[in-house]
Order: sequence, then C-alpha cells, then structure tokens
Amino acid sequence: MTQIKTETSPVIEQIRSGIVTGRFEPGELLAEIRLAEEFQVSRTPIREALKQLQIEGLVEIRPRVGSFVRKPTRREVVELFQMKEALEGLAAGLLAQRGEVPELRRLEQNIADEREAVRRGDAGAYAALVHDFHQTLVDGADNQKLTEHYELLMNQLAYHRLVQQTLEVPGRLASSLNEHAVILEAIRTRDPLTAELSARRHVAAARQTVAIAAFTDLEQHSS
Repeated sequence: MTQIKTETSPVIEQIRSGIVTGRFEPGELLAEIRLAEEFQVSRTPIREALKQLQIEGLVEIRPRVGSFVRKPTRREVVELFQMKEALEGLAAGLLAQRGEVPELRRLEQNIADEREAVRRGDAGAYAALVHDFHQTLVDGADNQKLTEHYELLMNQLAYHRLVQQTLEVPGRLASSLNEHAVILEAIRTRDPLTAELSARRHVAAARQTVAIAAFTDLEQHSS
C-alpha cells in the first residue's frame, strides 16, 4: 500500500494553507497564471504543487478545464470524522500514559486561554486555540505515524474552516470548552481509557455540530 506524504515546498505550503484555512473556497478555480503572479514564480512549480495537492485530496484537476479546490462529499466528511475520532482518541490515551510531559503543561495553558476567549465571546481566538489543543494532543502521543496520518486527514477535512462554522452554533463555544476540560482532567490523572473515551465523545459532538451548521447554512441560502 502506497503511503501519501505531504510535500513542504513554499508554494505547496502556501496553496495548501489557503485551502485548509478557507482562503480558497471549495469549488474555487485555482488559476495557474493568477497563482504564479501572486507567488512570483513560474507556472511550472504551480502546476507541480497542484498535482501534489491532488494526490493529497485537496485539489481536483479537470483536464482542459482547470484545477479546483476539492469539496469533500458528505460521505467523505463522515468518514474523515470517524478517522479523526479514532486518531484523537488514541492520541489522548497515549498522552495520558506519559505523565508529566511538556504537552500536558501546554494543554493546561490552552484551557486557561480558552476560558478567557469564551468569557470575551471571541470565537476567532477560540478557533485558533481549538487547533492548538488538538495538535498538542497528537504531539503528546509521541507517535510519528499517528502524526503523519493526522496531518493529512486534517488537511483533507479543512478543519479550521469547519471549526469557524460550528462555533457559530449557539452554545457550542461553552460546550467545546467543557469537553476539552474533561479530556485534560483524564490526561492529568493518567487515566488513558477515560482520556480516549472523552476525546472520542468530543469529536463525535463536533461532527454532530458540523451537521447542524451545514443544515443551518443550507436553510439560510434557500430562504
């Protein structure tokens, strides 16, 4: 089985980041000439970057038509969330077994910062902290293969964009913070089973909120 690995050239990184963060919208045309002008390179590295991002599942190249930001199907989003639940549950369980490590301190600081963001009602700051919280879980697992698969999955899911949408759902900000706190407590008390279960429940709750946010957005566009 061939493993997909992400490439890290500056052009690939910039286009990938634009897709993952929502700067380039799903279905948007990624015109080679425009991108070449923006990044001040020839069309050749742009073309190679788009080919790599097609392999990663972020770009769809249509012969004689153009390259577009790929929009995952509903089934793919569900499957990606199922994988996210499994990987983050595993990560939380592994981190809980490691005891006093730097990632634990980072999670504690993250929760403190999240509480402040919730107090201010700052969804933008909270969205960035959500990314840091989950990435710290994975970093703390100290498992390189898990990290590699997680990076690819999160890029395909464009999770940062999804988080921004879900935090618009009433009550989700506080619920997310509470779920993070439960995960942290299980890790702090070195309870890997509870840590894994709590992380899985948190991802499942996020998946349900994504569905609610998508339904709400559909209603708004149809009204």
